[in-house]
Amino acid sequence: MVAVCRPETARATADPGDYAAPLTPRPLVVTGFDPPEKRWQSGHRGVDLAAASGAQVRSAGAGRVRFAGTVAGRPVVSVTHPDGVITTYEPVEAVVAAGDHVSRGTVIGTVVAAHPGCPVVVCLHWGARRGSGRAAEYIDPLGLLGAVRVRLKPIGPGP
Repeated sequence: MVAVCRPETARATADPGDYAAPLTPRPLVVTGFDPPEKRWQSGHRGVDLAAASGAQVRSAGAGRVRFAGTVAGRPVVSVTHPDGVITTYEPVEAVVAAGDHVSRGTVIGTVVAAHPGCPVVVCLHWGARRGSGRAAEYIDPLGLLGAVRVRLKPIGPGP
């Protein structure tokens, strides 16, 4: 489960000990993080994790439930963490409510089969960002786990 992304998106976002994968056992990444160049362009602002319908989804880190409800017809849960990261999970039928405090590993809901574009039968879209609205900076959630490999490429011509 190693993603390759641009160095600017792979900067350290948290102590990897503060976060854990939202599914157990640690899931297979079926679609990686692919942020757009400009915030309004299309891209993939998270990762899709292979899952089973009804699988328990756990909060990746301690925090407070920011939202548990429906967005664009899909059930979504988001959690704000003390380091300023907001993690999102969809499609997830929530067992928590906005304002609830959660610990890392707390069950926040179950995966339902409703994620458009998922390359497998069922997957969980897991996202992470700092800030909201125009100030939102999407980050690779795998970086929260210390699972991002950065490959640097030369800027200029080779020797």
